[in-house]
Amino acid sequence: MNPESSSTPTQRLISRATLVSQGAEAAIYKGELHPPPIYPVPSGNRDHDSEPVLIKYRFHKQYRHPTLDASLTKSRVAGEARAIGRCLRAGVNVPGIRMVDLQEGVLAIEWINGKSVRFLLGGGAEGEEEVDEVHGDVVESEETDEAEEDPLKGYNITQDDIMQLIGTEIAKMHEADIIHGDLTTSNMMLRPPSAPDKSSELVLIDFGLAYTSTLVEDKAVDLYVLERAFASTHPASEPLFASVLKAYERQAGKDWKAISRRLDDVRLRGRKRSMVG
Repeated sequence: MNPESSSTPTQRLISRATLVSQGAEAAIYKGELHPPPIYPVPSGNRDHDSEPVLIKYRFHKQYRHPTLDASLTKSRVAGEARAIGRCLRAGVNVPGIRMVDLQEGVLAIEWINGKSVRFLLGGGAEGEEEVDEVHGDVVESEETDEAEEDPLKGYNITQDDIMQLIGTEIAKMHEADIIHGDLTTSNMMLRPPSAPDKSSELVLIDFGLAYTSTLVEDKAVDLYVLERAFASTHPASEPLFASVLKAYERQAGKDWKAISRRLDDVRLRGRKRSMVG
């Protein structure tokens, strides 16, 4: 008897996929929604083309009661899918949703070919590998001498351009009342241009902690989290983050004044906590 005959389509999808990384809450795989057929097909037959997808599998937690575990898993998968869907409808650059299976705790999204902004800005640790938490690109810091000299080669973009894209996409996300919850340069991918005359695209990823909120406070905290991530990951980051905020201001328009004031308040609270320890 074929062991796959009793498994679900989602379980078979995961069994065929390649494990990229695993954390305490979820495992990340790279797979294909439509694997190649076992029989030969004419080349160029689009009916049998496969699309690489990122599969986020929230596996069962043995330490939780089964009923509670199932409920939390469904809620978190649904919440992440809703946040991505709302961003897509608002025109934010995020991965497209390919499949949602609440019962199995699986979300399959578009695989983004590219590098994380953290790597492209030189935030990777010396001599170590950087594994992007969501899209699984493994980038060795000693990949090539040329890459070390200019990580942005092939992207047709400058650091300042990247900052403009970051600020614009975050502002669009906040306009849709989505709070990311974990804004870092590791959770932003830069997709290379599809042609020499095209521009690179910045894609926001990993909405596992995202939620919906209209509160200025939550949007300011989202920006503060990113500011702290810049400070801890990228040396001399103050001018970089200033460019992010300028682009955010242009996109946010009249909403910026209130968010800016609240961001100053959040910074003050953050400094007080740092002094108290």
